[in-house]
Amino acid sequence: MSQASYTCNCGATLRYKQDLLKEQGDVYPTWKCRDCRSEVPSVTAEKIKHQHPS
Repeated sequence: MSQASYTCNCGATLRYKQDLLKEQGDVYPTWKCRDCRSEVPSVTAEKIKHQHPS
């Protein structure tokens, strides 16, 4: 399985859970870029949060 990554609007490349910021929503959490706090698509964030640095 290949590694998921996401390039945020601020230019940061998000690859691991520590790159994300979790904000609790009413039903589901919202995942955001730790650098600029832009929202990350939930499907992508779910993939990224399960990855660990090698």
